Amino acid sequence: MTAPERYPRAAYKCFRALPTRWADNDIYGHINNAAYYGFFDTAVNSFLIEQAELDIQAGEVIGLVVETGCAYFAPLAYPQIVEAGIRVTRIGTSSVRYEVGLFAEGEDQPSAQGHFIHVYVDRQTRRPTPLPAGMRSALETLHA
Repeated sequence: MTAPERYPRAAYKCFRALPTRWADNDIYGHINNAAYYGFFDTAVNSFLIEQAELDIQAGEVIGLVVETGCAYFAPLAYPQIVEAGIRVTRIGTSSVRYEVGLFAEGEDQPSAQGHFIHVYVDRQTRRPTPLPAGMRSALETLHA
């Protein structure tokens, strides 16, 4: 298996500062691998709520995660601030592939980078539905 390509800070279109929490550390003194997925979710969903008209309470469209992955390069630990870089590498009719780099504050190379794919569905039927125009427009600003 070949190591994944590591994308520097400049490869990402938008950043979110995320404080680590005491509970994120594991017994080995670094952020537990499961917490990284929470960072990915928080970074992307805050963008979607603030910039892409996602209404998590009452919107007709919701995103379901259908695939995830993460590569780890260097440890992060509480009390660091994690800077999450976001980019979009594919926008389909009803799906989006996000890539997120997690950087130690001020660093140019990510400590970890991951991806996940949302399929957007109708809240009631849970069937795929086209991305709303406002959401598509906001996501296009992140397209790499």
